[in-house]
Amino acid sequence: MSTVTYAGFPRIGLKRELKRALEAHWSGELDAASLLETARTLRARHWQLGRDAGAGVVPSNDFSLYDHVLDTAVLFDAIPARYRPVFAKDPLAGYFAMARGHKRDGFDLHALEMTKWFDTNYHYLVPELEARQKFRLVGDKPVAEFLEARALGHRARPVLVGPVTFLLLSKTVDDSDRLALLDALLPAYAELLQKLAAAGADWVQLDEPCLVLDLDAATHAAYRKAYAALAAAGGPKILLATYFGALGDNLALAASLPVAGLHVDLVRAPQQLDTVLAALPADRVLSAGVIDGRNVWRSRPNAVLARLHQAQDRVGSEQLWIAPSCSLLHVPIDIEAETALDPTRRATMAFARQKLEELRVYADALAGQTEAAAALQAQQTLLDHQAEHVGVKNPAVRARLHAISPQMALRRSPYATRRVAQAEALTLPPLPTTTIGSFPQTEEVRKARAAHRAGKLDDASYEARIKAEVERVIRFQERIGLDVLVHGEPERNDMVEYFGEQLDGFLFTKLGWVQSYGSRCVKPPVIWGDVARPQPMTVTWATYAQSLTPKPVKGMLTGPVTMLQWSFVRDDLPRETVCHEIALALRDEVHDLEAAGIQVIQIDEPAFREGLPLRRAEWPAYLAWAVECFRITAGGVRDTTQIHTHMCYSEFNDIIEAVAAMDADVISIETSRSRMELLDAFVRFKYPNGIGPGVYDIHSPRVPAKAEMTELVHKALKVLRPDQLWINPDCGLKTRRWAEVEPALEHMAASARELRGEITV
Repeated sequence: MSTVTYAGFPRIGLKRELKRALEAHWSGELDAASLLETARTLRARHWQLGRDAGAGVVPSNDFSLYDHVLDTAVLFDAIPARYRPVFAKDPLAGYFAMARGHKRDGFDLHALEMTKWFDTNYHYLVPELEARQKFRLVGDKPVAEFLEARALGHRARPVLVGPVTFLLLSKTVDDSDRLALLDALLPAYAELLQKLAAAGADWVQLDEPCLVLDLDAATHAAYRKAYAALAAAGGPKILLATYFGALGDNLALAASLPVAGLHVDLVRAPQQLDTVLAALPADRVLSAGVIDGRNVWRSRPNAVLARLHQAQDRVGSEQLWIAPSCSLLHVPIDIEAETALDPTRRATMAFARQKLEELRVYADALAGQTEAAAALQAQQTLLDHQAEHVGVKNPAVRARLHAISPQMALRRSPYATRRVAQAEALTLPPLPTTTIGSFPQTEEVRKARAAHRAGKLDDASYEARIKAEVERVIRFQERIGLDVLVHGEPERNDMVEYFGEQLDGFLFTKLGWVQSYGSRCVKPPVIWGDVARPQPMTVTWATYAQSLTPKPVKGMLTGPVTMLQWSFVRDDLPRETVCHEIALALRDEVHDLEAAGIQVIQIDEPAFREGLPLRRAEWPAYLAWAVECFRITAGGVRDTTQIHTHMCYSEFNDIIEAVAAMDADVISIETSRSRMELLDAFVRFKYPNGIGPGVYDIHSPRVPAKAEMTELVHKALKVLRPDQLWINPDCGLKTRRWAEVEPALEHMAASARELRGEITV
């Protein structure tokens, strides 16, 4: 019979137990031993859940206190020198210093750069390497967690980031060749594999998702060298895991490597099954990723069974493993906990536990069990009738889609004309200052919002509480001298969820949490039907905030691409079509804000780069519709209305022309963690519009000094014109405390005032 397995599981816990333990530890309320005990409890619970759901083999070492790439860097001693004194005093404090920064005990350390894990909303910490980097095995986490699983009675397969992917995802601080470090890294990997074999591991999973990217000959050579060396060193059998796309022109390479098994993603790339089966050597295990590890819908048995039968006919049942397409890190844990959901909707959805249960049914059906076959047929029938449910299709939305014209994606005048009109209307100083949108969500604000949702706080009392918080935020910004203000968003939970709750076509969960980075969790909305806006969503709060101050207050919206990317999207329409539906709904909101007197409107698109396909050949099609959707959202407003957008933790070098084509009047981007490295894109391409490179890393608790921000602006001025430069933080301030935000923004405003005396605009 085929083996049911999976590549990884959510870490945070059904009720975000890991998040709470981490944040309690960081605040000094929970000691290290208690934090590690919480981690052990979660691992044990999740392994048992996997086995109970029908998995024959569970993954180990997929758990992390913060990030699995950071774990790998620490495991192999790739620790930059500046963190080593903290590690020497307390290894756990050193680990979190790399993740979050560290400003105490005489140290002032920036966190490592953070960026997106391929095309997901998960963020990983970017290891810092240098020429002649030394590696050594310094920890036992993979071995310890394997033994932990085995002691609990589980058959476990340790999971590691593969050596080539680890190097490709790293950065060298001296611009040296990352792959030149492979010879130094491989002995440490070989030593670890030997220790895993000695501990009793018969298989190890090496994740090499970079094999689905465009790779050059040097990278192909690195893969051949790496896996030849690991095979020669001895150790467990290797499952080479690829996901997030097709192997394509890397298939021959992957099939030729001396490994015992190959995992492929047959959800993102079902078309590759024929070529994979043709290329796979006869003695290899095929791990078929047939269930979507990145979305929440039940699989369609007719398509999945056809692929599984084809694979089984070629490799045999013993050599066929049945798995999700990728780690289940990207989905919530258990749909059965969503007791408030409409049962007809819940019946079509599957979270991590249900996906493993589905795999068990597929395995049983392949083995000839009639009950399993009947269950799959019933599931197919249920999904076939889903489109008949009320709300799935909205004729008015479909009519608007058909009526989209090129004119809808245009502003009234070119940027040069708009810039003059906006300068007259807004009368801003040189180097204008602003923030990205949100301010700290205090415990009092969160409690008020929760009480209001629960019916324990009436509308009038809730509104008064939120109004008081908005006024507090406005007065603070006025006091420190910011130029374009925000209302702070105290009424909002998540930047996508808040809007989805007010749009038709979305549904929401209570416990559908997914890790974004570290302790940061999001609860993505689920798009199940056509998207429409029944009524204005933000106008009331934006106009109230504007009534409190003569300074311009930004209207704040989440853009259509980010709404799409950060939701679980229906699988019966092209993503492009769903994005256009969202753009039309948001366009209505933009025009209502403008009509209400809001002169500056920010349409955030932090996920714009995230949505970019992993293969360059597919970029033009995506960029065309993504840019169009943004432009439809902002299209048609007056020249005096200034449109901002925000993008964070994105590499712009390859898509800077598309970013410019969005034609926002001002773009703000993350640059402080990278020390303005992201501005390299603007050296080659002379970006014409306004730009605010972040000078304050809000994902770290440390408070940057004024001089530090001034230094970053000086770097920016070497690349950008003074008349196009804005000064702002990297991202919203929702996750920070007022005690951190107040001095940081005071330093930022003071830096801007000082710099204005140095420049000529």
